[in-house]
Amino acid sequence: MSTLQSLTSNSAWPIYGRDGVRALEALLQAKNPVPLMQQAGLATAQLAMAVAPHAQRIWVAAGQGNNGGDGLEAAFHLHRWGKNVSVSLMGSVDAMPADARAAWQRAHTAGVPISHGLPSDGLKGLGPNDLIIDALLGIGAKRPLQETMLSWVEATNQSMAMVLSVDAPTGLDADSGVFLGQGQDAQCIKANHTLTFIAAKPGLFMGHGRDVCGHIWLAHLGWTSTASGPAPAAWLNQETSRPTKTHASHKGSYGDVAVIGGEADVHGMGMTGAAVLAATSALHAGAGRVILSLLSGQASSKAEADLMQRDWQSLNLERLHVVCGCGGGHSVKQVLPPVLQRSMQLVLDADGLNAVSQDAQLQALLRQRAQSQATVLTPHPLEAARLLNTHTQEVQNNRLAAAQNLMDMFHCTVILKGSGTVIASPGQTPRINHSGNGRLAVGGTGDVLAGLVGARMAQGYTAFEAACTAVAQHGQVADHWPEGQALTASGLAMRLN
Repeated sequence: MSTLQSLTSNSAWPIYGRDGVRALEALLQAKNPVPLMQQAGLATAQLAMAVAPHAQRIWVAAGQGNNGGDGLEAAFHLHRWGKNVSVSLMGSVDAMPADARAAWQRAHTAGVPISHGLPSDGLKGLGPNDLIIDALLGIGAKRPLQETMLSWVEATNQSMAMVLSVDAPTGLDADSGVFLGQGQDAQCIKANHTLTFIAAKPGLFMGHGRDVCGHIWLAHLGWTSTASGPAPAAWLNQETSRPTKTHASHKGSYGDVAVIGGEADVHGMGMTGAAVLAATSALHAGAGRVILSLLSGQASSKAEADLMQRDWQSLNLERLHVVCGCGGGHSVKQVLPPVLQRSMQLVLDADGLNAVSQDAQLQALLRQRAQSQATVLTPHPLEAARLLNTHTQEVQNNRLAAAQNLMDMFHCTVILKGSGTVIASPGQTPRINHSGNGRLAVGGTGDVLAGLVGARMAQGYTAFEAACTAVAQHGQVADHWPEGQALTASGLAMRLN
């Protein structure tokens, strides 16, 4: 068990896509005479014993590729340790790669029962203490699941047994976190535990991956993050230390944040609340002073007394850390030219991003900021798609690339929000955040994040540091939210520090 590591929201570990993992596999195998498949199978068996020590039955669903070989190796060890284990092999032994075929031979010779279909009881005999090891498809899978495999996936998901997926749950694209297939036909095994090998994979922490992987474990198989090899595609995000206020400090020590947004009522749809949320967030996150500038031109009765309210035209933008766009509506377009040209540092969110996506001149001004002024963009997938002139599904199919493309387009830090928020910044390896949960899927939480990023920039963090620590903290507050209590954006803002 010494090679197994639990990957939690506090873990910092490099992330590799398919090509990077294949390169690492070759490097590791060249240094070790023991086949990696045997090491992976042993690690799988060890984790199986740890998570289901009282299992009366263990069923291994093995594909005919290397993932199936890992499952066969695990079955070999579990059988030797006296467990009641059986394997259902999908496909022909003759079609298996050499190492996987050798794993089949080891399991067969040891007396592991191996069949080519579902157990006769269709998994109905497996109880909650029993275990299914999903070794059907690994990280190389790209095509939609075929009929027979779909039936095995459905049977697994309907079973009462605990599920341990090997490398990635069958049906999940390990690079993107989307399902292998489209629409209602897309199916994926829902695992209680996923054991991945050598390095973390991006799709386990993004999109549907966060819902179907369960608890994620890593068996590094001898590779360490300090070893030589290809550069990682990303790192798991960790929150850096939060600022502390010293006795000798004063309000000017922690920066001034101005929040510009909140369009007046249009057809009965007022949007001032979004700007108030962002300003409240910056205030509770510890910014020295927070100025609320509503585009409605009116003072907000909802704003906290500690917020100063000013007309945006009276602001000395050159000395301010500006958060712009929250609830800005159409009015924000008139504000953006001076905001883009003059703001000392800028967080651009929501309607500010939408306005930029529709105006080439605003796009040019945003690019020009990179010469001397820091900027953080905070799009959700639809806003990112508008900026990239593509579709939301294309963004979701490759969130890492989408964030990096936006970074390259505007030469600034990008926070691509969603399940597995991606942070990309010039000269930095991207981060994938794995704190947070579905409770954040309520209106206004994005405004809270924008205000939090603005506060961290005002407190002296670089744009990239501010983005990373704000995204991590934003998710951690949701992770520690009291059970049975609804998460609201206003409540989220007030729990920041």
